[in-house]
Formats: sequence, C-alpha cells, structure tokens
Amino acid sequence: MERSYRTGSGRSSGGRGSALSGSSGTCAVEWTPLGGGEGGFPIGAGLPGCNVCCKSSWNQLQDLCRLAKLSCPALGISKRNLYDFEVEYLCDYKKTREQEYYLVKWRGYPETENTWEPRQNLKCVRILKQFHKDLEKELARRHRRTKRPRHLDPSLASYLVQKAKQRRALRCWEQELNTKRNHTGRITVENEVDLDGPPRAFVYINEYRVGEGITLNQVAVGCECQDCLLAPIGGCCPGASMHKFAYNDQGQVRLRAGMPIYECNSRCRCGYDCPNRVVQKGIRYDLCIFRTDNGRGWGVRTLEKIRRNSFVMEYVGEIITSEEAERRGQIYDRQGATYLFDLDYVEDVYTVDAAYYGNISHFVNHSCDPNLQVYNVFIDNLDERLPRIAFFAIRTIRAGEELTFDYNMQVDPVDMESTRMDSNFGLAGLPNSPKKRVRIECKCGTDLCRKYLF
Repeated sequence: MERSYRTGSGRSSGGRGSALSGSSGTCAVEWTPLGGGEGGFPIGAGLPGCNVCCKSSWNQLQDLCRLAKLSCPALGISKRNLYDFEVEYLCDYKKTREQEYYLVKWRGYPETENTWEPRQNLKCVRILKQFHKDLEKELARRHRRTKRPRHLDPSLASYLVQKAKQRRALRCWEQELNTKRNHTGRITVENEVDLDGPPRAFVYINEYRVGEGITLNQVAVGCECQDCLLAPIGGCCPGASMHKFAYNDQGQVRLRAGMPIYECNSRCRCGYDCPNRVVQKGIRYDLCIFRTDNGRGWGVRTLEKIRRNSFVMEYVGEIITSEEAERRGQIYDRQGATYLFDLDYVEDVYTVDAAYYGNISHFVNHSCDPNLQVYNVFIDNLDERLPRIAFFAIRTIRAGEELTFDYNMQVDPVDMESTRMDSNFGLAGLPNSPKKRVRIECKCGTDLCRKYLF
C-alpha cells in the first residue's frame, strides 16, 4: 500500500465524519465489518461491546476514522498515521519555481477532491515511477522532446489518467484470474500498447462447461499398476484402449501428432505423481496475457522456458452441438472473431466454444509457423466424440516468447487412428457452412505466412 503524508490542515472531513463521533479523539465503538473484508473480522468474532455491523471494508472504515480525525487501535489508526492517505493514481504534473507538484486522486474520494501535492509529501515511489514512465512514452509517441515539461497540456494529462485507470482495471482483472485458476502457473496481464482494458464478456473456467443436452460419462474402470511407466499392467490405461503410452519419465509427449493420449483416471490405483498424469495437473508455467502491437488483439507469452514436447495448456470452453456452433458461428462471423474448435476426432458432433467461457487459451493467437501442437486427450471421459484438447510445445520455447498454434492445422497421417484428427479451429459448423466461405486475413508475420487464416 502506497501512501502520502498529509498535514492535518490538508484535508477536512467535509461533514462525512459523523459516522464515528467522539470528542476524545479516539473511536468510541467496537465494530464488525459485514462478511469480513480486507483484513476485517467476520460477524460474530466475539469483540467485546460490539454493537456496529458495517457494510464497509477495512479500508473504508480507516478512511472514516481519518476523516473524523479519530484514532482507532482496532483499525490500526494512531496519531502517527492519522493523516496518511492512500494515493490511487496521479492525474497531472507541474513545476513551479523549481518545486514539483502532482495532482493526486485519493483512494476512497471522488475526483472533485483531487489535490495538488508537492513531491516531498508523496511516498508512493512505484506510482511516481509509473507516472513518469507513461509520460515519457507518450511524449515520444507524440514525437515531442522527452525532457520533462513544466506543465502538461490537457490532452496529455487526460491520457495519463486513462492509462492509470486502465492499469488499475487490468490489475483487478489479473487478481480475479489468479483467484479463479486451479493450476500452479500464475497469470499476469499487461497492456503497453493502447488503452483497452479487460474484455467485457469473458468468464475464466478451468474445465469444460457442458452445454444443454450434452452428457460427459465418467470412466468406470482404472488401471491396477504400481508403476505405470516401468511396469504397466496390460499396457496401463493407454493399452486398455489399444494405444501407446504417451509420455517419457520427464512428462514430455513421445507420440506423433495425431495419435491420442490416454491418461490415468480417477479410478486408477496409481497416485498423483504417476508419470501418466500430465494434462490433468493443469498449467504449471507462469504466463502473461499481453496486448499485441500489430492489431492481433490480446496474446499470450510464456514467462518461463518451456522444453520441447512439454504440456503447456488445454483449450477449454463450452461444449456445444454442431448445430449450435453453426448458429453461433454466423454471429461471430459478423463480429470478425471466432473461438470455435471442432471436436472431430471421430465425427463432427460437438464443438468447443471459448468465446464467453474459457481459460487463458482464449487469448492464444494463430501462427502459420506455431510453437504449439494439438493433441486429443482422454482421462475421465472416454467418449471419443468428446476429447480434451491439449497444447504441447513443438520445440523449445524461450521465456518471453509468444505462444501460438495453427488455427487451420493439418496433421500428417501416422496410421489409421491419426487420420481421424483434423481439429480445424474456427471452421466449426455443418457442411457448406457460411463460416467456411469467410476469408480472414492472417497477421502472424512469419516467413511461412499463408496470408489468410481460412
């Protein structure tokens, strides 16, 4: 938390301090924030003399104390920090007689109460650095001198406010994504390109959301292996389905693209550390959702080195019928975007739609020279019409490199089984679907670019 020291004369209560009154300068009531809060207590915490049930958060109650100039030991408000107010963001800058001033937006207060503060009053080092970084970058973009001006023109100040609000919104979205994820890999979000904030209609999920009229049947049996890699009984779960074991002892896939992966399931005797449990453990790499600078919208980059043939992520969304995919496809067509992925391993019956419900794969872009390959995976559901879609690294991927897959992949046949995989992304729908007549320009920029996605 970054704060600015304010003198007692700097901010008045404006009549809002009446919620906590007392002439002694100390909060006279015990309280309980409703449902807890940031650092608050739950109802019924057993505080002696508790007679106030608040809907306010811990921070809001602290602000009320400061407005009323009241110390409150329960809230950590003392005479030493009574006049410390938190800076939400900086709105403007000027330099007068060699003294630097910043227009401050205070957390918990409307913009009408923004105040100009001298530099020495501000302790928000991170916010100050970010403000000047944004300022210098925008000055360079406008082809102006990067030397710090003595004052900012209104359009520049307005941009910096929008950027601060955007960064705050993206930080909240990042926290939301990390709260919802059930995998070990963390998610970060950044946009250093434009002022776009979080997507307005996107819900993060960790596994398939089953659409109306579709049922995922749970597997009835599992393996009896003690060591599925070195001493598989009956070929373990892959062998039971007449297929090969997919992984080596490092968890890297050793099957050629097009061949299915059968992992151990919830009914197997083996434990969590079984080498045949890879995809089901989820994303283990830290990834970043970032704004691309060439008009491709959001993208995903890895923050860690990923070894060749390693599992990276699943493509997750809502499972719908091909008929429903046809209907939605026409709508997405008009919007110029699609997140439909045909599950056509054996027959084209179902489609994954990640437009509204999805995980981080929702933001992975197309490339005609991708670094991710798709595999069909079966774990607790063995219905070949409903495989899980997993992305594995085609080659070693450097930290900082964008992750991509081919939306129109074609898999060379290895055997009769592999010819059944042709998961064309975005071409979902019935025969003669209008989706298949739409030409979308490719912006991948690689030497192998086909110029069009479809």
